[in-house]
Amino acid sequence: MSTATPDAPAGLRTRRIRPLEQGTLLILGSAAALSVLITIGIVFTLVEEGWGFWSKASPVDFLTGRDWFPVSDEFGVLPLLSGSVMIALLAGIFAVPVGLGSAIYLSEYASPRARGLIKPVLELLAGMPTIVLGFFALDTINPVLQRLGLVDKNQIYSYLAAGLVVGLLIVPFIASLSEDALRAVPRSMREGAYGLGATRRVVATKIIVPAALSGIMASIVLALSRAVGETMAVTLAAGTQPNLTWNPFDQGQTITSVIVAVSKGEASRGTTIYQSIFAIGLVLFVVTLVINIIAVQIVRRFRTVYN
Repeated sequence: MSTATPDAPAGLRTRRIRPLEQGTLLILGSAAALSVLITIGIVFTLVEEGWGFWSKASPVDFLTGRDWFPVSDEFGVLPLLSGSVMIALLAGIFAVPVGLGSAIYLSEYASPRARGLIKPVLELLAGMPTIVLGFFALDTINPVLQRLGLVDKNQIYSYLAAGLVVGLLIVPFIASLSEDALRAVPRSMREGAYGLGATRRVVATKIIVPAALSGIMASIVLALSRAVGETMAVTLAAGTQPNLTWNPFDQGQTITSVIVAVSKGEASRGTTIYQSIFAIGLVLFVVTLVINIIAVQIVRRFRTVYN
């Protein structure tokens, strides 16, 4: 039943919300509020538990320190942060061309039968346990790098092996999200280009990809965010010794692997070492937040609306 006057314009009339719709609205609103509250709770826990660490260690030394040796009370986060960033960049260098190429092929070139075969394989790779990928890097990728002479024969771990295996992990994210963005481009744009004599390659690279650029960029940034937070694969593949270096053939440690090591029971609750994992966890949260903010800005900048 309309609550507006009979002669009110149709666009200005309001509709009475029925009880069932009110219940649905309440459930959906509660779900949205719960996600916000969980995020606030995570931040509160990180700040509360890390407050003891900040009272014992200098925030400036923590953020600018070049050494991470908790037994010597040296808590410089730069070696851990650089390791996480390096692995994410290496993963992106490998995953972006492979994932985007897969998305273009599935969207523009693959037959329905080929797409039906390739798509489940990509999804299977996305669901692969990360610890399995870590062992794959440890037992397969790094030995190959040793035989190629890229890594020392006595070196078990390397940033490059970790970056490649994390790249394998995020390829399905880039491929799947980018393909959805490509397939969302109206078919009329393809047909119009073909009608003007454009080849399939020109249509795919000059028309479809630019039109879906916002979705493609968002998929890449979100995949990199996933790479920064990867834990088990980098713990097994990169090593457990903090190392401030930008040489991809060296070994090192990341923020997530330190959290895993300390959380296994190597430090008692309330100690400085234990409290430090919440401080570096907050750093990781901020890095991930910045990446997601960048993704939102990219989507808004390049977003294309089709009528």
